[in-house]
Amino acid sequence: MYYNNDTVIYFKGEFVRAAEAGTDLYSQSLHYGYSVFEGIRSYPINGGTKMFKGEEHYDRLRRSAAAMKMPFHYSTEQMVELTYEVLKRNNYTDAYIRPIVLCSPNMALSKGREAWLAIESWEWTNGYMSNSMRIMTSTYRRPNPDAFHVDAKVSGHYVNSILACQEAKDMGFDEALVLDTNGHVAESSGANIFFEKNGELFTAPKGHILPGITRATVIELCAELDIPVHEKYFTPEEMRGAEAGFFCGTAAEVVALASLDNVPFSRPWEVTKSAVIQDAYKKLVRGHSVFPVQAASQNKTSILEP
Repeated sequence: MYYNNDTVIYFKGEFVRAAEAGTDLYSQSLHYGYSVFEGIRSYPINGGTKMFKGEEHYDRLRRSAAAMKMPFHYSTEQMVELTYEVLKRNNYTDAYIRPIVLCSPNMALSKGREAWLAIESWEWTNGYMSNSMRIMTSTYRRPNPDAFHVDAKVSGHYVNSILACQEAKDMGFDEALVLDTNGHVAESSGANIFFEKNGELFTAPKGHILPGITRATVIELCAELDIPVHEKYFTPEEMRGAEAGFFCGTAAEVVALASLDNVPFSRPWEVTKSAVIQDAYKKLVRGHSVFPVQAASQNKTSILEP
């Protein structure tokens, strides 16, 4: 599904076949979830391949590694260059990219002794989430920010995401809405969330969430499109029956929600401001110069010539 015998990845300082790469069964990453990662999208643009906000993703990867006290020394520029080489060697354009920082064998509960970078990728069609999702409020809560670095993208945190997502699917829903430790809406199992009321958008503030790069892009688009957006705490009761709602993330992009806890959103998606944002985001990441924010959002990316 993700690789075959010809797929090439970057791992431990060299380009190797994915089928031949291996990791240590005694590593901290395997035993304790002590690894950090990113999810990045690339798109076919102007006859080449371009990552969307690749620098921002790799800056966050470096911050995540630092927060977890990992001995990680790659620069953002190095990782961007290596990623384009991975894409080139696999002949990928429309792709999902997964860089991950893994730690060496260590059964002690102490910081990593050595860290290795792997960069994997695979061809992408947006199958992670589908439009018009039926979601439910999960019984699971997001980790307490006093116990974890919730603004770091740490592999071990996603056990919580698996539990919440699978609970929703077992209950007949498409995805979960996860609350923070105080009972406020935080995010989904793997994406940030917005809802619309009276033509204005609302999203959870930083502090109990992973503040996504797509979330920041949506806020930028709202400013360009003169759509008011508010970062505030709110409850599921405030969100149920609102005009619209959507998840957003690198893999999901912008995904419309049909209902929360079997209460439908009240307006047809096509007439909402949320739908305007969805359309604008799709154009932005695919290189269409429709909005002024496009130049600011992509001026750091690189192009692979065909």
